[in-house]
Amino acid sequence: MGAGNKVDPTAFKLADIYETSICPLAKVMRKLCRQNDIKALKVVYSQETPLEPVRDMAISCHAHCICPPGTARKCTQRRQVPGSNAFVPSVVGLIIAGKVIKDLIK
Repeated sequence: MGAGNKVDPTAFKLADIYETSICPLAKVMRKLCRQNDIKALKVVYSQETPLEPVRDMAISCHAHCICPPGTARKCTQRRQVPGSNAFVPSVVGLIIAGKVIKDLIK
């Protein structure tokens, strides 16, 4: 599930999609799974509350827009893109890879 704005690799858990909490992406995925009649799906998710990005107008694109002229959607209209640390997505990959290997050797 979502690793954006997370910094604690120990907060990641392996669970069924219907047992997840806190993760906004998992919430969207649960809804899609119900709509598509998916009964179970193994996922890695974080129980850590996502960090809020710093709202510093001195470094914000809202104050210093660099969008090219004629752009349909300006950066001041876009949602904040979740950032991630280099080590967090790799930890998620290792957790799920370990589970896949365990399932294969059973």
